[in-house]
Formats: sequence, C-alpha cells, structure tokens
Amino acid sequence: MIPLRDSVRSGRRPYVNISLVLINIFVFIQQLAIEPYQLNQIYYTYGVIPAEALNVFFAGGPSLPLAISFITATFIHGGWFHLIGNMLFLWIFGDNIEDRLGRARYLLFYLTVGVAGGVAHVLTNPASTIPVIGASGAVAGVLGAYLITFPRSRILALVPVLFFITVVEVPAVIFIAVWFAIQIFNGVAFLGGTANAVAWWAHIGGFLAGLALIKLMARRGAVFARP
Repeated sequence: MIPLRDSVRSGRRPYVNISLVLINIFVFIQQLAIEPYQLNQIYYTYGVIPAEALNVFFAGGPSLPLAISFITATFIHGGWFHLIGNMLFLWIFGDNIEDRLGRARYLLFYLTVGVAGGVAHVLTNPASTIPVIGASGAVAGVLGAYLITFPRSRILALVPVLFFITVVEVPAVIFIAVWFAIQIFNGVAFLGGTANAVAWWAHIGGFLAGLALIKLMARRGAVFARP
C-alpha cells in the first residue's frame, strides 16, 4: 500500500518535518554529482557497518565518530525509490507527530528512533560488512508514534487488487499493522545473515522505539486517542 494522505490536519506549520524532508533531498542531489567509487566511500564512511560498529564498541566502548555515523546514515539514500518512499511516508505522517511533540522534541524523537533502528540492524546482522543507510528506521519510528497518537485517522492509499491498483481509504490501525506485518515477515525470513538489500530490522527497531517513546516525549497534557 502506498499512502497518499491522512485525515489528520496539523495545527501548526511542521517546519522541522519539512526541513528533514528537504535535507534528505538536498543530500541525495549532492550524491548524484559524485563518482560511483567516491560515493561508495561515503556509504562506508557515513553509513553504519554492523561488524565494524561492534568491533569498535567491544574494543573500547562507544566513540564519537561511531555515534555520529548512526545519525549521518539516516540522511543518505541509495537511490530514487529509496529516497521517495521514505520521504513520502515522512511527509504524510511526520507533520502530525511534530504537532503533538513540538518542534524541538520532534527533532530529538526523530534522531533517537533513527539511531534505535540502526542499533537494531547491527544487533541482528552482527557479521555484516555492508553499510546500512537511509531514513527508514526514523520513518518507521514516526509510524509507531502515529499508531499510538492517531489510531482513528484514515489513510488514503493506493492498494493493489489482483492486477489493478485502486485508491482506498484505510483505517490507520490497519494500514500500519499491515506495514509492520510485512517488516516482521521479511525480517524473520532474512534473519541470520542472509544477504538482503533492505534493512528490515532497522524498520522494526525504529517502529518499536517510536511506540515506546512517543508518550514519554509528548508535551505535558497531550491527549492520546484510544484505538
């Protein structure tokens, strides 16, 4: 399912969410001008490499460069579909979470769940020497927060039905539950070091972090709907 819009309107201009989308797009456009070899070096420098991250951690504890890589990795994408998919979800769901948390807390929330997604990928792929990049873990955290905060909203989405694609309004609970079920299915299927281009456990880790953190980080007096 591909989301087109949600039924919840923001009460304020989501400047942080807009900025995050624009920064990701800007970084990707800069990547397009870089030679493939140099771009690969950037992936290895600013992405998170599970085996290397664990070696650094067990050798002497967390280091500043390692910690920063968990953040820089969330702003690098491997292709147009990777970028567009993440930014579409962030654009549709992120503004509402920023509205609920406030700008400063939303930025902290976004970076935290992004790091949580990276940590989940490292722990489930400890021997991998392939750098993980992309905002998927952070975006998944936003989805987790949205599920808790706006379970009664409705998502207008493109849904494949047999050989056709139709536009359907889907309850947010169902939309996000189906999305998460897909992540779990693929995450389990590729668990154990099987080569795969998608960091499924980064999605799962970011999502669970979003579920756990949204109420802790919400502004005082924030009201949460019941499903």
